[in-house]
Amino acid sequence: MADAAGAGWSKQGLLFTPSGEGGWMNSHAQVPTALLLDDRIRVYVASRPKPGLSLTGYIDLDIERPDRVLAVSDRPILDPGGPGTFDEHGIMPSAVIADGDLVRLYYSGWSRLAGAAPYHNTTGLAVSDDGGRTFRRACEGPVLDRSPYEAFSATSPCVLRHEGQWHVFYSAGLGWLEIDGKQEHIYDLRHATSQDGIDWRRTRRPAIAQAFPEEALTRPTILERADGGWAMWFCHRGSHGFRGGGDAYRIGFARSDDLVEWTRDDAAAGIGVSPAGFDSEMIAYPCVLRVGERLLMFYNGNGFGRDGLAWAVWG
Repeated sequence: MADAAGAGWSKQGLLFTPSGEGGWMNSHAQVPTALLLDDRIRVYVASRPKPGLSLTGYIDLDIERPDRVLAVSDRPILDPGGPGTFDEHGIMPSAVIADGDLVRLYYSGWSRLAGAAPYHNTTGLAVSDDGGRTFRRACEGPVLDRSPYEAFSATSPCVLRHEGQWHVFYSAGLGWLEIDGKQEHIYDLRHATSQDGIDWRRTRRPAIAQAFPEEALTRPTILERADGGWAMWFCHRGSHGFRGGGDAYRIGFARSDDLVEWTRDDAAAGIGVSPAGFDSEMIAYPCVLRVGERLLMFYNGNGFGRDGLAWAVWG
């Protein structure tokens, strides 16, 4: 892919709809996070054993025919944290990357709050030494959390390594707004760097800023372009009726030459909602993966992935 402009994604439909697999995948296949293995594509998703609890499992897809499901994990890859931990009430995948003999999974941890804001989100790190089938926490606490300059949240990261340095692009909370009697979170996208992928040096400024004060941007996915630059897809929403109305998530796009300065161009995302069906109200949480000569996107539709995991092919 040289650039996103002038081309687009061809939707291929739903790949997987949860229906009680393993006795716990009862609804949703949210925030697809893909790992390319030698003989398959492993897509981590957050599924819900019960309302209000998300845990992470995976779906293995045929590398030649991604519409063919090879296996589904029979249990969550990581149990929730104990009382008072940052991931006590939920674990959602966001970035997975091979690191020597290990696989790193950066995930969003959820903890419920007793005040006006209903929850708090941070970023955790788990590692696997069996090819990404099971994981253990690399750290008991989050690797990205609130800071003196980011007071609300730090979550939903994209993590990559370039020229010996780790980069993370993540959703940083800007505050909570009372909308129709509910507290709704807003956030932009930030960038940080690291030597070890654990301790991060933050830039303290947006990589992708809000287009308007009530916008929320999250879940970036980044691909190196053929010309040496970078392409980013992400999702963005408003704050009024976004769970199924006109402010619901859409997929945006930005490009960069250096991973520092980004130009937002949502019209070049190449994908939008459908006239009808599972992604007619919402399209969210893109994950872009290069598989040989093909470029694939895994994504969610209405209800934040309520109906399952979908995919598209570039071109």
